[in-house]
Parts: sequence; structure tokens; C-alpha cells
Amino acid sequence: MIGRHLVDLLKEKSAVIRIASLDDPVNSPSGVEYFQSDLTQKVQALTACEGMDYVFQLACVKGSPKSVKENPATFFDGNLLVNIQMLRAAHQQNVERYLFTSSLAVYSPAELFHEDSVWKTFPSPNDTFAGWAKRMGELQVEAYRKQYGWNTIQIVRPGNTYGPFDCFDEENSMVIPSLIRKAVNKEDPLVVWGDGTQKRDFIHARDVALGMILTMEKGIAAPINLGSGNPYMLRDVVNIIISNVGYSPKVIYDSSQPSGDPVRVLDISRARSFGFNPQISLEDGISQTIKWYQESILRKFK
Repeated sequence: MIGRHLVDLLKEKSAVIRIASLDDPVNSPSGVEYFQSDLTQKVQALTACEGMDYVFQLACVKGSPKSVKENPATFFDGNLLVNIQMLRAAHQQNVERYLFTSSLAVYSPAELFHEDSVWKTFPSPNDTFAGWAKRMGELQVEAYRKQYGWNTIQIVRPGNTYGPFDCFDEENSMVIPSLIRKAVNKEDPLVVWGDGTQKRDFIHARDVALGMILTMEKGIAAPINLGSGNPYMLRDVVNIIISNVGYSPKVIYDSSQPSGDPVRVLDISRARSFGFNPQISLEDGISQTIKWYQESILRKFK
């Protein structure tokens, strides 16, 4: 999801791009080299990094709160392995700059997530395994800086990212794509996990990609939060989605289902100090994502 926007932005800079991914190359963007690979494997990670000046490490195991709760080993092992193999491979292939994509899962519950607070606490119980895997990725970055003097490694922590190319399937979709799928299919009642008062920092994938390029270009050493900095209540997100789809279902908030922490909002003052400024509003982003879903996903099944 973020990677597709990142590729488009890098193409505008005339970059020579290689995509390394498990995804089917049939759906890969044009004008780039595509390497279908399992980046948890040493040889494939080395091949992915060979000859590259910059590496943006976005590969991860992603899923809904329910998936994480039911499959903790999948999330822990997958994220840990890909992080270890990719940074090690990039170092061995003499990559100049490397960006590690961490997560807000590293944070302990708080009203506002500040970058420097991470190592004073533990990840949320709702993110124990994924959170620790990402923390270990960040710790690996620090180890490589200290031992090898490789100081052009950056760390970004995106907020709740959404947008075109997201995962919309029933098992693994996050909150916005899950609600979009239900609303476009005109489910009635529309069931929402949690009581609707959860607050999240939603940011469009293109804005995250812009922040990643900015972080890489400026060589920012400190971890950077990439979010909107705004607390959006889930009930408001539901209303935005419904208004875009144009129907009036009965909305049922199911508090028996996993819904994560009550508040997850990023302090983005550090990112703003380096020139980061999210460009896409939640309303515009959701409208764009619904249109993409209708045109790109549903069309395949007609």
C-alpha cells in the first residue's frame, strides 16, 4: 500500500527502482524491476539489496487485531526475520542509506505517542508480539550504527495508514478498509468492532511515502513519527464512509470484539520540524480509497 505510492514518487525523481515482494508480479507497477521474493531468506534478501544505493524496508506481516491475537507467532516470527535479514543484507551489499519502517505498535498506551518515550515502557498488551518484533528491528539499527559506524539508517513509525492498494479481505483488513468493504457491499446492519469511541491517528499512504522520502533525503537519525497528529474518533470515520457510499444502515458497535487501545495518536512535531506536512485530509482520503476499491477490486469480480 505505502510502497505503491513510494514507487510513484521515486519515479518522479527518475530513480532506478527494484521492488522485492511476495506479491504476484502481474500486479506490479510498470517501469520498475520486480523481484518476487521471500525476504525472510538470506540469499533472497541479499539479491534484493544488490547494487542498490537506498533501501526502503517496508516489508512486514500485517493484520487485524483479531489476526494478531490469534496468530502471535506468525506476526512475531515474520516481522523479526524480515527485519534481521534485510538490514544484514543491506550492510553486506554496501547500501548507502537504509530506512526501517517501524510501527506505532512499539508504543505503550498513552494519550500521545512521543518518539523518545519508547524505551521507558513496554508495548501495549494488544501489540505485545508485533510491538516487540518492531522494537527489535529498531534495536538492530542501533547495533549497526554502533558497531559499523553506519549512521545513514533512518527509522520511521507510521500511524494508522490507509489508502488505495490496502488489504480489504475479511480476515486481515484493518479498520478503514474493513468498514469500506462492508459499506460498499451495503451491509445492514453495519457491525463495527469496539464501542466507536476509539481514537486513531489515520494517515493516507501517500503522505507516509512523502515522509519516508523526506526522512531519507535529510538523513534524520532520530526516529520519526509519521501521522496526521489528529485524534479521529472511529464513530466519525464510520459516518464519513457511510456518507460517501450513500446509504443509511443500522450501525451496531460490538464491544465484544478486539478493538485495540482506546487512544493511539502520534506526536508529529519532530517530523514537522523537518518539513513534513500531511497533504490529504481524512475525508478526501477516504473518498479516494472508496473510489479505488469500487473501480479496482469490485470490477474483478463482475
